[in-house]
Parts: sequence; C-alpha cells; structure tokens
Amino acid sequence: MLIAHISDLHVRPVGRPANRVVETNMMAERVLRRVATLDPAPEAIVITGDLVDCGRDDEYEELNRLLDRKLPCPVYVVPGNHDRREAFRAALGHLPGVAADPDFVQYQADIGPFRLIMLDSVVPGAGYGELCPQRLAFLDAALEAAAGRKVLIGLHHPPVLTGVAAMDSIMLRSSEALLARAAAHGNVAAILSGHHHRAIHAAHGRTMLLSVPAAAGHQSEITFDPKARAYFHLEPGGIFLLRWTEREGLTAMLDSVGDLPGPYPFVVEPEYPGMRREGPAS
Repeated sequence: MLIAHISDLHVRPVGRPANRVVETNMMAERVLRRVATLDPAPEAIVITGDLVDCGRDDEYEELNRLLDRKLPCPVYVVPGNHDRREAFRAALGHLPGVAADPDFVQYQADIGPFRLIMLDSVVPGAGYGELCPQRLAFLDAALEAAAGRKVLIGLHHPPVLTGVAAMDSIMLRSSEALLARAAAHGNVAAILSGHHHRAIHAAHGRTMLLSVPAAAGHQSEITFDPKARAYFHLEPGGIFLLRWTEREGLTAMLDSVGDLPGPYPFVVEPEYPGMRREGPAS
C-alpha cells in the first residue's frame, strides 16, 4: 500500500510568483502530475498545509484548478500558517473531512490498515503552531477510538527541534503534548508535517517524525548559526512516498520532482569492483 505525502504548495494568483521569484504554481502542478502517474497508484494523498501562499480567494480558485485533475485517490488536507481557516474551509469543503468540525479543520479517515488523524495546528497571525486544549481533546478522543489500529497523524507544524534557529522558532509549541500522547498509545506509526521546506527525519520512541520538503520547490537554507537570517534555494519539490507491507512495515522514500533530464540507465564499467566475474582469474 502506498500513500503520497506532500506539503507547502504555496499557490499564488496566476502570474504572481511567490517571494517575487518562485513559480510555485508550476512546481506544485509538476508534483501533482507526478503523484497522478505513480504506479501503483497511492491509496491516498495527504497534504499538510500551506496549500496557498496568502489565503486569498483567487489562490484557492487556482488551487482547486490544480487539484481538479484525475488524481487516483482521495485527497486529505489541513491548513498551514499561510492558509486562512475560513477561506480554506469555504474553498475546500468538498474534500473529505474539511467541514467536519465547526471550529477547526480536524478529522479522521481510514486508509487501508491506518487510521489517519488530521490536526489543525494553525494560530491565526502567527508562524508557529499550537494545539490548544480543544484540539488536544479531539486528538485524545481520536486516539482512543483508534485503539488496536495503526495510526498516522498529519499536521502542518513539525513537533521536533532541528537546530536551525529559523525553523525552531516557528515549530509546534505543543510538541511535548503531542509526542507524549503518541508514546502513551503506542500505535502511532508516523507524524507527518511540512512547514520547514526541508526533508527532516526523526523518531520519538516507535513513532517516525517526517517533515516533507515543499512541493513549491523553494527549500530552506540549512545553517546552524543561531544568528543567521532565513533564506531559501530553488530546488526540486518533494514527495514522501509511504509504503506499507505486513512484512516490512512502514518505509518512507523521498521522491524529488524537478525539471531535470533523465531517466538514464546505470552503466557498469569494466573495472567496477562489485561485479562477480566467472572463469579463472587472470
């Protein structure tokens, strides 16, 4: 079974690049095209926030145009700090679960052997994320209802420190509460997030913590200088392909999607030392 995890599309009004230079709509469309042609097809697409750049109605219109393609499976979304919750709900209420809760975009869905719990970590007007008591109560009830099942949790803000000051200042501030609940229940296979525009892998006990690079293709500069400003580089967009089998369990593979040539076959050179050769040694 395959699940495609993407995030941070940052869709803009047509003809208006993000940050004045990034053609995010083109990059997002390229990533969605890749997802649509995966073989085997995924059973779900999980998008963890920042679907548009400024929460504008015309951005959501363009987003719906991008999503209005023959995607092979259901699409599950939550907002990020660049989204506006009410505009998000109004534009995307036709997607599963988006309109299920009157206060937050939070819901549950079953994908194969997994119960997916989608959480709304947005704090209006802030870059960081938070799970307030009401949202933690929803999570508690959802985890209780999922007892005996494997669980995936999706939200925008990563619950992990990276050592990159610009990232850590806008992470999920209630990360300890989230991770404690995952550990207590013991059946949370992975927590999926975006926000940081980088592939980030960590673990908390038996739970994988996965933050996917931006589909929009502008990826954060990695620097461990605490005084450094935040910059980005134009790089390929990313997809985490989550593969589940009963034998291997859950694996996550990063698929980078850029306008680069290929594919090319691997060519084994005659002097390659890893090739077994038959016959007497010379």
